[in-house]
Amino acid sequence: MNKVMKKLFIKNGQIKSMTGREFVGNILIEGTKITALGENLELEVPSDAVVIDALGCLVLPGFIDAHCHVGIGEEIYRWEGEDLNEMTDPVTPDMRAIDGINPEDEGFRDARLGGVTAVFTGPGSGNVIGGTGVVMKTAGKIVDKMIVRDPAGLKVAFGENPKMVYGEQKKMPMTRMGTAALLRQALVDAQVYGDKLNEGKTDPDKIPERDLGLEALLMVINRQIPLRAHAHRADDIMTAIRIAREFKVDLVIEHCTEGHKIAEELAELGYPAVVGPLLTNRSKVELKDKSFKTPGILAKAGVKVAIMTDHSVTPIEQLPLCAALACKAGMDEEDALRAITINSAEILGVSDRIGSLEVGKDADIVIWSEHPFILTARPLYVIIDGKIVNPEPTEAGISQ
Repeated sequence: MNKVMKKLFIKNGQIKSMTGREFVGNILIEGTKITALGENLELEVPSDAVVIDALGCLVLPGFIDAHCHVGIGEEIYRWEGEDLNEMTDPVTPDMRAIDGINPEDEGFRDARLGGVTAVFTGPGSGNVIGGTGVVMKTAGKIVDKMIVRDPAGLKVAFGENPKMVYGEQKKMPMTRMGTAALLRQALVDAQVYGDKLNEGKTDPDKIPERDLGLEALLMVINRQIPLRAHAHRADDIMTAIRIAREFKVDLVIEHCTEGHKIAEELAELGYPAVVGPLLTNRSKVELKDKSFKTPGILAKAGVKVAIMTDHSVTPIEQLPLCAALACKAGMDEEDALRAITINSAEILGVSDRIGSLEVGKDADIVIWSEHPFILTARPLYVIIDGKIVNPEPTEAGISQ
């Protein structure tokens, strides 16, 4: 029963697909994929399927934390499992999160307990350029088999963190100007590297020596992956946008703490925002205007919003609580649900696989005792890639 079931049938559930379709009905899973879903009269129980009766329960796609550090900033450990920042150089685009993620981090278990079935995890914000992050599932023993997208973005950081780290070392960047200058120069270097590679196609003597950092930056230049920009203050957000527009690259604003101050401008420019962590204290000056109102203000303005925990800043299992508190502060309930499901998937570039309940998508499904924004709600079943990962099937009382 611990292996992927050939067929799994969820019946009688209140299915909220996150595609605009909501109904009482059934879902058929074969292997790792959803192969059918429909109202009760449309879909019958296959004779060879394992059955879960979801009567009276809400069935949702697994939640997605669009920014956290699970696996790379491990629970319990101090320096032993702390692999967030290679703070020996402010520009480290060649760092790859996949090489620092421990799938046995307790955070993955906690994620599943909160109905979180996928995450974006990656380097921290100590460097101007920190390295590439990944989208991965929250169940598995081998990181490579948990990956949904790698690389999924290049981490860059503005504001207080890089200038604090390197200012103490009396080296650049000591200022916001220095941070922007280092990022610009790195992107220019990548453009030159790309030009040389193109020249080398017709003249082998012009092929440059391989440079792993410039290769990562070149993926940004070629719009294969976005810049994922750590930016809290409104002016730092606009600096990130200024540079993204200058180099014509894709950009995701992360944290966006003061995004509510420039919501209309962000909507007009069309950049998505991954907002949070909000369930935390104001640990530094640039968080002084932190508010649970921000996601709702941005969504109402027309910005595509995801809500994140920045685990372990906020424990990852509290992702649905963060969305619920955004609702309490004025965010529309549907927008809040989208901010931890389909919006997250679209921002991460993986909506073809996860984020909604649709035929052909990965069978990442959570069956809730009640609406997850209610404090007493519990995920009764967590299913990832067609496998029940919480609780264990032998404990779940399912029928066959």
